[in-house]
Amino acid sequence: MVNKKLVVDPAESAANNYKLLIGSIVPRPIAFVSTVSPAGAYNLAPFSFFNAVCAEPPVITFAAGYREPSKDTLANVRATGEFVVNIVTEEIAERMNLCSGEYPAGVSEFEVSGLTPIASGLVRAPRVLESPINMECRALQILDISTRPRGGSLVVGEVLRFHIDEAIASNFRIDPDRLRAVGRMGGDQYTRTRDRFQMIRPQV
Repeated sequence: MVNKKLVVDPAESAANNYKLLIGSIVPRPIAFVSTVSPAGAYNLAPFSFFNAVCAEPPVITFAAGYREPSKDTLANVRATGEFVVNIVTEEIAERMNLCSGEYPAGVSEFEVSGLTPIASGLVRAPRVLESPINMECRALQILDISTRPRGGSLVVGEVLRFHIDEAIASNFRIDPDRLRAVGRMGGDQYTRTRDRFQMIRPQV
């Protein structure tokens, strides 16, 4: 029996497009992005449109939704060309969620969440002390995809330096049981990464 499928024309509703995307592309990793403004104000915000691009050089990407005026994260990356991605774990998930609020410009989410900013080695943006993995990045390109209400900009960044908690890694392999990362589902739902299974890639 073939299941009947709903056929959707994306031109009909941007709101429905968004619901379909965040409900279908799951789980999504979370880029907890820390930046600093030219005036020195720290900002910290989560983005679930996030992934790796390639390993040589190491390049990652995240997308920020369109806002007018621009969200602090995107404005800071445009101004400084730098950012840090901090991986979200179960231990800091609730504090990460506190940082997702629409706070006025200039409000530091580090203060709101109680997370600790620490100096990076190569970029001006701070790292999150409580995150076991930090990636210092230089922006390579910002692609402004759309300025419509549910549009966004894609930030592509090269990882200049990794900071990895030694307790979660061995021979450059991250132990998922020790990392305890969380992912984003649709709506207000998140997921843990404890339920896993293995499949060996075929040797062709």
